Amino acid sequence: MGNQQDVGAADRHSGSGTTAHRPIGGDADARLALAQDPTTPQMTLIDLASDPSAAVRKTVAARPDAPAQALRPLTRDHDRQVREAVARNPSASIGNLTRLVKDADRWVRWAVAGNPACDESIRRIMSEASDKELRGLLAETRRLEPELAAKLTDDPSPEVRERLATHTHDPDVITTLLADRTARVRKGLARNPRTTADQRSALAADPVVDVRAALVRALELDEADLERLVDDRSVQVRLAMATSEVVPPHVRAALTRDPDETVATAARDFRPGSGTSSAVRAPRIGHRPSATGPGRRGAGR
Repeated sequence: MGNQQDVGAADRHSGSGTTAHRPIGGDADARLALAQDPTTPQMTLIDLASDPSAAVRKTVAARPDAPAQALRPLTRDHDRQVREAVARNPSASIGNLTRLVKDADRWVRWAVAGNPACDESIRRIMSEASDKELRGLLAETRRLEPELAAKLTDDPSPEVRERLATHTHDPDVITTLLADRTARVRKGLARNPRTTADQRSALAADPVVDVRAALVRALELDEADLERLVDDRSVQVRLAMATSEVVPPHVRAALTRDPDETVATAARDFRPGSGTSSAVRAPRIGHRPSATGPGRRGAGR
């Protein structure tokens, strides 16, 4: 965790060895520039934390060198973007993160999930939250404590369990989720590169088409599994193989003779790097989508 400072001794950031304030005055732009200035004394940052401008307060909230006396009141700021900035600040204390992970605003809570200062106590609160997305972000945490990972295998939300299945490194959790009765959870495992060869063979024989299709798109399989899947009863699975980046060339060559012309054509026309395969993405950490600019998508979600 970053080290927050309590101000009371000499101000290390002032360059003068004193705690004297830098005069605050001027319009909001001038005060914003002061909040952005890395040489601004700590006592001045404390004053700027109560500035009438939300932009100024947000700038102070985002500074890793902001003193504890500045960040603490900003966790209760009426502007949610200010609180969100504290939630992302790697120097935020565990006390501040504990308060913010329970914030009424979802974006603030989700920002805490991505803070490197989070410890087990914060993750435990996340595991017990009613917010499904917060538990889902927890499920995607790489170094998740075994106890919390095991708890999430029984999460009431299939989406949370699917996200755990896709990202977990815990072999016991993988074994448990392999027996999950919800297909989308097993589909998550079918995208997890930490599965063993035996577990992939079990997934290759899964009764649900979507699980088998996800598997052949994402993971390399043993020859025996490939031989069985190249004759899979589902056109969807064979089509997924024909367009998969991880399927060996000799298997794709066999699919050029598939009885379904769509599969055969896809196999013949396949070009590596065409972007048709499904990759396991990095954990999603809640970032508010941009409200402006070209290419904006999903603005209403």
